[in-house]
Amino acid sequence: MHPLLAITAHNAIRLREVAAALIAIAGAIMVLGSMMPMGRRGSTWLSGLAFAVAGVLGVIALPWGGK
Repeated sequence: MHPLLAITAHNAIRLREVAAALIAIAGAIMVLGSMMPMGRRGSTWLSGLAFAVAGVLGVIALPWGGK
């Protein structure tokens, strides 16, 4: 298996950090999109996608996560 694909404790921590960053970005997109009348549909789709990816990364990282 390729070393980058192996789920180690270090990689799990990085996945959790990426998931947290995606959640923050998705929240910012939702806030900015709610302020613009024409941006609601696109921003909702994009933030939903970011939340979904962050959730998958979080689920992958949970079993292998360190402290």
